[in-house]
Amino acid sequence: MARMKKTVIALALAATLLLSACLLAAQDVAADKDGNSRRNDERLSFQTSAAWSPRINLNADVAMVYGIDPGLPANLETWRQHGYKVQVMTGVAWGAYQDYLDGIFDGKKHWDEAQKYKDGSLSLHGDMPRITPYMSPSEAYGHYLSVGIRKALDAGAEAIYLEEPEYYADTGWSEGFKRQWKAYYGEDWQEPDSSPDAQYRASKLKYYLYRRTLIQVCDSVRQYSNERRRPIPCYVATHSLINYAHWGVISPESSLINAGADGYVAQVWTGTARTPTYYGGRRKERTFEAAFLEYGAMSGLVNGTGLPLWYLNDPVEDDPKHDWTDYRAHWESTLTASLLHPEVSRYEIMPWPDRIFNGKYLMKSVATVKTTTKRSVEKVAIPAAYETELQTVISALGDMKQTNVRWEYSGTDGVGVLVSDTMMFERADPGPSDPNLGSFYGLAMPLLKRGIPVQPVQIESAASAGYLSRYKLLLLTYEGQKPPPEFHDALARWVHNGGGLVMVDNDRDPYNFVREWWNTAPYSYRTPREHLFDLLGLPRDATGLYRIGNGVVVSARLSPATLTYRKDGAEQIRRLIRQAAFAIKLAWHEANALVLRRGPYMVAAGLDESLPNATPVVLHGRYVNLFDARLPISTSIRVSPGSRLLLLDLDAISVNPTPIVVAAACRISEEKATADVFSFMTDGIAHSKAVLRVRTSRLPVSVFVGEKPLGHGEFEMEGDTLLVRFVNSGNPLRIAIHFHKGMP
Repeated sequence: MARMKKTVIALALAATLLLSACLLAAQDVAADKDGNSRRNDERLSFQTSAAWSPRINLNADVAMVYGIDPGLPANLETWRQHGYKVQVMTGVAWGAYQDYLDGIFDGKKHWDEAQKYKDGSLSLHGDMPRITPYMSPSEAYGHYLSVGIRKALDAGAEAIYLEEPEYYADTGWSEGFKRQWKAYYGEDWQEPDSSPDAQYRASKLKYYLYRRTLIQVCDSVRQYSNERRRPIPCYVATHSLINYAHWGVISPESSLINAGADGYVAQVWTGTARTPTYYGGRRKERTFEAAFLEYGAMSGLVNGTGLPLWYLNDPVEDDPKHDWTDYRAHWESTLTASLLHPEVSRYEIMPWPDRIFNGKYLMKSVATVKTTTKRSVEKVAIPAAYETELQTVISALGDMKQTNVRWEYSGTDGVGVLVSDTMMFERADPGPSDPNLGSFYGLAMPLLKRGIPVQPVQIESAASAGYLSRYKLLLLTYEGQKPPPEFHDALARWVHNGGGLVMVDNDRDPYNFVREWWNTAPYSYRTPREHLFDLLGLPRDATGLYRIGNGVVVSARLSPATLTYRKDGAEQIRRLIRQAAFAIKLAWHEANALVLRRGPYMVAAGLDESLPNATPVVLHGRYVNLFDARLPISTSIRVSPGSRLLLLDLDAISVNPTPIVVAAACRISEEKATADVFSFMTDGIAHSKAVLRVRTSRLPVSVFVGEKPLGHGEFEMEGDTLLVRFVNSGNPLRIAIHFHKGMP
């Protein structure tokens, strides 16, 4: 992500100590509706380079303060004093690390370790002059990061997040990289674009270099943790494999599971998910679908490991050229996609809150108006309704750890597309794989568009006990990726045990001929697919359906990427997988929407480019729309194509004689009920509009915010809920609702 310049706000502890104590007491009791401590789970976090201020007073458990520069200790302290767990995130591939490049750190200049293109230019991180180029990391660089991070730990950081270990596929010409090539391969460097084999080897080396760096830093954190006898996790914040492959970036991804990483932040947001894709011969942004698959890829990375995973959302995204309406629509799409993965209930609610709540962006994009007017291009602060909606949704995100989870409406579950980290190894000259990543999207998109909650399945994890057993049908191609040798044994066992494998590959990938295990003694296969088919007992040129033990293999000599450019390409994929499903007696059904229940929450997405002439799904009940700042109640919700919904099902919340806040655009704590008064503490983004609903059957006489009564137009009963409106404060506010005495 393009990053904002670091902002350091002077610390004023004396003026905030009393307020801090109040906030700390209020936040320590944060809990979900079942009474479980949210703070201990660290469910909600955000990253910032700023000090605390009332306009970025977020309802979260963890503040990840960015960077290891001199201003870090002061920034950390402001968040700690306001009740947050304080942790540190810093870039791995780039940062404010000029002292390393210029030789101030160790007396030796390191500019030859910057990633370099063939024309001699450096790979830069945006246009920020204080940020170093992307690095080709040496062991000295890993040591430099370790020293800097120990300073962050000395300042009190409770965890470390190493962000975005990224090596661009079209670089590899720096002197530092040439030295690393010689050390790793024992041979002279080759220009990466000189052959597919050279590009593949360059990518493997880049992958290794950042894995080594992360191991160095995580080992250093672990050593510090042991010295201080306190647990200090070391996490990695990374884009998904899908996005990195699409953008031509190489990163260690799955290899970090056994290399010291204690968990991941899945950096999926509008900026990654709006990357256009081809489907049915048409190229366009498919933000919801791409986000669903990206989040799924990150979930597939940690399945069965027990490692924690946070899903990132960004209400603005990095590109400042879009308008508020665009940001909001895309944020709702990515958020909905993330919530349709119920195995994850931790969220990085946003990066850079300062740019969201204090920044200004277009009210309406110039591209959407026929004539350019001052009003159309002016930049304005965040719309009040969006500001309120964000806080309402954040409150709900802290309550997503639910046990009652089920699909209310979807297609057949248990379907996956096999993906390998080597997708990142075939993305540059010569002979790169499809620029639109059609080798992956050509298999996944035809299923997702028909309501199949298809999941990317990590090939490198397949040999882990039980990893593949959760899937009934798997799609596989070696177009654009290649397998590790142990994968085929695990896949063959899965097929024999009853799985359905659909293999779609025309064997024309030039990377089939790189120097790898399938064509190296004792093997001499032309492609890795041939080795798999030998293991399964199939003819090497097999096409059609074959029964293997209790399972089946359906093989087609087709290119998934080529199919994305054809109007009928998606249907060809669906025919193949329906054939496999029928053969293993798996009930197959398709849908034009995805609707998931997570306890009292309903998450819904209507699909376009889906089933022709299908009737939209309609949900009946009593629902509060959390994507609407007014928190309206509806009894009928239409899930039409393109709709994104986060609903609170009032009928799923147990009736309780004691009032309870069920939705709120602020933080709620210290709820107390007496015979005639229900009170609680609130805080939120200062000067924003707060709206909340209280579940109660009793009629209120008055509502006080602090010492001031609200006017009758600012609270109203609707059925068995009370709607209250007031202005948020960064300082704790007491809300007191007074009821008629003696009324039921």
